[in-house]
Amino acid sequence: MTTIKPIKLSSNKTNTTEKLTSAEMGKLWATYMGNSMAKCILSYYLQHVEDKDIRTLLENALQLTEEFLKTIKDIFTKENFPIPQGFTEEDVNLGAPRLFQDEFYVHYLKYVSKAGMSIYNVAIPVVYRKDVKEFFRYCMDSTMDLMDQINEILMNKGLIIKPPLIPVPEKVEFVHENFLNGYFGHVRPLHAMEITHLYDNIENNMASKALIMAFTQVVKDEKIRKLFERGKKITTTNIEQYMQKLHDENLPTPSFLDHLVTTSTFSPFSDKLMLFHKMDMFSIKIRSFGNSAAVNGRHDLALVYMNALMKNSAFVQDAAKIMIEKGWFEQAPRAADREKLGSD
Repeated sequence: MTTIKPIKLSSNKTNTTEKLTSAEMGKLWATYMGNSMAKCILSYYLQHVEDKDIRTLLENALQLTEEFLKTIKDIFTKENFPIPQGFTEEDVNLGAPRLFQDEFYVHYLKYVSKAGMSIYNVAIPVVYRKDVKEFFRYCMDSTMDLMDQINEILMNKGLIIKPPLIPVPEKVEFVHENFLNGYFGHVRPLHAMEITHLYDNIENNMASKALIMAFTQVVKDEKIRKLFERGKKITTTNIEQYMQKLHDENLPTPSFLDHLVTTSTFSPFSDKLMLFHKMDMFSIKIRSFGNSAAVNGRHDLALVYMNALMKNSAFVQDAAKIMIEKGWFEQAPRAADREKLGSD
């Protein structure tokens, strides 16, 4: 294995008074908010799990969540940065009846682990302070280890199918003028990267659909319930469109997870937590659409992703409006308002 050669800088002085940059503040804050929510959810899941392997998986995830929270608290405390309120014991009822079957917990962990890794992946190149950089590298490495455990359980217990197999190319080829076709003329088969993102979007949305279906059953506020119902329809439409593209190529797709939600209507989570969770995850989907569109070449797929982007963006905006109306939308760190300062 090739070892990266060390670089000898002219000065190796460490600045002990180095302040947090906007990127470091923002990513630490977002990581804290997400993990404070995850602690509530995982603590509840552990009240209703029978499978020993899945219990261990949940315990590992909860341990990581608590480690992340403690590290961020320590950094913020040293910087006199106010600890975010995030989510607390008031946002979870550990005595609530079972809302999900054990299998769902594994799919859920994969769903949220991907979201966490997307945050850490963006953070690592833009953070410079040593302790923050080491923290996010640890977050990424430990979440990747957790993902290995998740995938191992999914495969060994027969809970998921791998992405589709396609033929090995016989030779190097270059694309022709019909490469972008999607509606007219000869429409080429999907290439490997398009298949990858369709599969990934289906997998993510399967977990998202089951989760929002469960939240729709138990949420108390009628306005939020209607938003969740709309979100469920959006997600179902997205899944059906992605699946159809793969089925048109005679390729298999993951299965729905709806049957893993029980019939309980007693909420284990606060309306605030559930609304924040779905707003956050629909936001992550928007990023996923961008990644998918970036490697796509067919016009028909581009339109599918564009429509999904608009509908998911509208959902996030409406969820944010309700969060603001309820006084639940915690303010992220922001730049100084220079115009306001000048008018004082």
